[in-house]
Amino acid sequence: MRTIQEISADLSSLSTDELQHIERVIRDLYRARHETIIYDDGYGIWTEQDQVSAAAEVFQQFEKEENLEDDVDA
Repeated sequence: MRTIQEISADLSSLSTDELQHIERVIRDLYRARHETIIYDDGYGIWTEQDQVSAAAEVFQQFEKEENLEDDVDA
């Protein structure tokens, strides 16, 4: 079995058609495994994990901005 690092390194050498094929296979695997998919269309999928990660980034940015405002007020 190849490692994730090896697979990731090889992705850049694939054609666009090959990458799109891999994306389709991965989407099909998510569906077959009944992963929590929030959004699924021709462009790809958006999983619960994607949503949580995006929300965490947004809240982190909010905290940075609040800290900057607190520093200005002090």
